[in-house]
Amino acid sequence: MAAKIAYADVEVGTELPAQTFPVNRATLVRYAGASGDFNPIHWNERFAREVGLPDVIAHGMFTMASAIRVVTDWAGDPGAVVEYGVRFTKPVVVPDDDKGALVEVSAKVAAKLDDNTVRVDLTATSAGQKVLGMSRAVVRLA
Repeated sequence: MAAKIAYADVEVGTELPAQTFPVNRATLVRYAGASGDFNPIHWNERFAREVGLPDVIAHGMFTMASAIRVVTDWAGDPGAVVEYGVRFTKPVVVPDDDKGALVEVSAKVAAKLDDNTVRVDLTATSAGQKVLGMSRAVVRLA
């Protein structure tokens, strides 16, 4: 597969379609099994509180992976992402209720680079707080 978005059709400031990703305790258990990350802060409320967290929190890498979906869905090819990095600024707190948490992600093209690549800056929030900082991807377009 290749990126479906043409470099010539993109301008600095182009906004990607925003997405919201629900996260509940079952999501965290499935991610723990797939990733092998069984740290109790991701599933044990008592332990999470004992170490100073407000409740169970989502895995940072899960949050990071959810956010980049905005870019891969827009580009049409996960392989188009040639670089991606974030700073974890706040945890995604996942209460034990029917709602869980939401991770809201928006993104825009911040720069056109060489070799048909663009830098996309992402904003990810949960419960009104920014959960990823300096979230940037370099994407090779068609």
